Amino acid sequence: MILCECGEFVEGRTFKVYIETSSNPSTATIGHRDCGFIFDFIDGNAPKKYSSKKELKVLAVRFAKKRKMDYASIERFLIEIDRIKSCGRLPDSEVLLQALEKLGGNGVSLRQ
Repeated sequence: MILCECGEFVEGRTFKVYIETSSNPSTATIGHRDCGFIFDFIDGNAPKKYSSKKELKVLAVRFAKKRKMDYASIERFLIEIDRIKSCGRLPDSEVLLQALEKLGGNGVSLRQ
């Protein structure tokens, strides 16, 4: 699951595109159909979105609902999100991933 810079989870809403990277002048990659953002995975330019606590909690609830978490787990997840976000300046995907790992995420990953 990829978290786009627009704040949405990509989940299959992609298009194929060829871009110039450091390794090849024509490298196949994907873009997000909803906002048009093109991902450059080759050069390590993965999107890093830094949201406010409120925006991040909205993303976290969407993520938890897609994972079919129960209400008690969502509550603990949001508390972890708030705690991790307060500790430093991490991108949204890292905050979500660390919070999920704290709850025993069962191998769920936000990284491609």
